[in-house]
Amino acid sequence: MNTIRMAIAAAFTVAFVVPATARDLQDITWVDLLPEERPYHDPFAKMDYDQISDLSELYRFEVMSQEDLDDAARAEVKALRESLEEQGLDPDQLFKQREIVMNQRRLAAIEPNPDVVGKNVRLPGYLLPLEMVDQKAVEFLLVPTVGACIHTPPPPANQMVFVRYEEGFEVDGLYNPVWISGEMRAQSHSSALYLVDGQTDIETTYVVDAVSVDAYQ
Repeated sequence: MNTIRMAIAAAFTVAFVVPATARDLQDITWVDLLPEERPYHDPFAKMDYDQISDLSELYRFEVMSQEDLDDAARAEVKALRESLEEQGLDPDQLFKQREIVMNQRRLAAIEPNPDVVGKNVRLPGYLLPLEMVDQKAVEFLLVPTVGACIHTPPPPANQMVFVRYEEGFEVDGLYNPVWISGEMRAQSHSSALYLVDGQTDIETTYVVDAVSVDAYQ
C-alpha cells in the first residue's frame, strides 16, 4: 500500500510541477530586450542635411593638424564656421554634444534590459549557426530578422542573443524562424561568424543556455 501511495504522490508531483515550469516561461519580443530610454539632448535631430554636411566637413578639418591645412583649406574652414554661426549654430558646442550623443546611442545599443535578465523566457527569431555537431547547431546567434549579419549590417548587440544548445538543433534553412526557451542572462559575448566572403566578429549582450529550440509555429 505504501508503494502505491508513493507512486500516486509521485504522479501528482509530476502533474503539478511540470505545468508550473511551463507557466513560469514568459513569451517576450525583441522590444523587451531594449533598455529603458534615457532622455538626452540631441541638437542634430532638428538640423537639415546641409547643416549636418557642413558641420561634418568642418569637424573633419578641425581634427586635422593645422600644419596639414593649406590656404584653401583654411579659407574653407573659415567659410564653413561663419555660415553655421550665421544660422545660429555653435560648432564648438555641437562638437562637444556629439560625444554625448554618440555615447548615449552606444549605451542604447549594448545595455541589457534588467527586467528580462534572470527570467525564463521564450523568444522567436532566426538562427545563424556558429558551431555544428553532427549537422546540428549547438551554438548559434538568434537574430530578429532574416539575413541579419549576412545580407545586412549586424543589429545592435542587445538585439541579438548568443545561444548554446547542447542537444543541437537541425538547421533546414536560415529563413525558417525558431523559438528558443531558457534563462536570459546579461553577458557580453563575441562570436566569430563565418561568411562566404570572410569572417566577422559579432558582439552580443545576451546569452541563453537553451532548454529547448523549436520550429516557429
